[in-house]
Amino acid sequence: MANGGAAMGFDAQDRPIFVPFGIPGETVAVALEEQKNHYARGKLIEVLAASHSRVEPRCPHFGVCSGCHFQHMAYEAQTAVLPQIIADQLKRIGGIENITVNKTVPHEPTWTYRAEVQLSPVPGGGLGFWSSSRRQVMPIETCPIIREELLNLWQDVDLELPGLRKLTLRIGDDDALLAALEIDDVEPPELEADFPVSVAMVLPNRSAASLVGDPYSVQTINGRDFRVSPGCYFAPNTGMRTAVIQSLLSLANLQGSETILEGYSGGGTLTAFLAEAAAEIVAVEINEDAINDAIVNLNHTENVSLYQGWLEDVLPTLNRQPDVIVVEPPTKGLSGTAVDHLIACTAPKLLYVSADIATLARDGKRLSKAGYQLAQIQPIDTSPHTYHFHTVSLWQL
Repeated sequence: MANGGAAMGFDAQDRPIFVPFGIPGETVAVALEEQKNHYARGKLIEVLAASHSRVEPRCPHFGVCSGCHFQHMAYEAQTAVLPQIIADQLKRIGGIENITVNKTVPHEPTWTYRAEVQLSPVPGGGLGFWSSSRRQVMPIETCPIIREELLNLWQDVDLELPGLRKLTLRIGDDDALLAALEIDDVEPPELEADFPVSVAMVLPNRSAASLVGDPYSVQTINGRDFRVSPGCYFAPNTGMRTAVIQSLLSLANLQGSETILEGYSGGGTLTAFLAEAAAEIVAVEINEDAINDAIVNLNHTENVSLYQGWLEDVLPTLNRQPDVIVVEPPTKGLSGTAVDHLIACTAPKLLYVSADIATLARDGKRLSKAGYQLAQIQPIDTSPHTYHFHTVSLWQL
């Protein structure tokens, strides 16, 4: 299985063929759609010899909607392929070999788990999901991986707003509903809600303006409440966010005396638990709303210093020598400048929480060249039936 969700087979010339909706071990008939010298991409025409892991997809839109990629695979098979994908990416992109990847932490539950859904306007009216196969937004009637409350809200929404680019629906752990609009106009529209839902507008800089009700969502992670603003990272399942935190703390093996530099600290969901286990946390975050969330979320936490700015800009101004570095960048990974500054800190431990194994492998290549060794990597399935997952990795000098 390749990163990105396609199964990989070979033609008579031993050329790799990437086939979405295939399963390793199957024999399939494929129509080639894109051919290169060293690989090709194909469309699955017929399954000639099916895998025992093949199941009937639950969603009627599977294969057209691009939200899910693995509904044709039994869930146990989905989690089983992740360590192989990780090892392949680390070797091929990062040049890192002979790494034992830990067994995947599975997701519970595997259906109706997402507390957030992002919708786009469909030409002609309505809301739907992007279809990569059809290169347009497709109308969608149902989605078995989102929470029932969000599905009901989505079906009740009657919104015709000029310039609407995206509508994000969220449900907090307090069951409060939020609709966040992204529109071309920077002026907030005048809106009324006919049902109990807060409405906010997310501006191009990811800050938010409240239109109706309370703009914040509440997520309860590891028994602790966190405020989350509309333009900030919102864990699709708080139980799996807890799994990320537990994996991070386990790999970090903190003794209580450490100074930790945390990059991309967001609203403080990692920061709060790191602060309980270490002496001092220096946290850096660019998003002003996330910083304001962190101030609220970390109230009465006295061993945390918050800095707003890009990590690569703030690092040179800090007069600190961290014992441990923790980073959780967006899917695009770390900038080259940020990697250089992190390496210059010469922290004995660096923990990297990643939502994209390809960018982790790229950044890991530079860390390896600087002397860091990948000691452990833990995959966590944060989005069942999709190719998206998280890893927590420990790098040591």
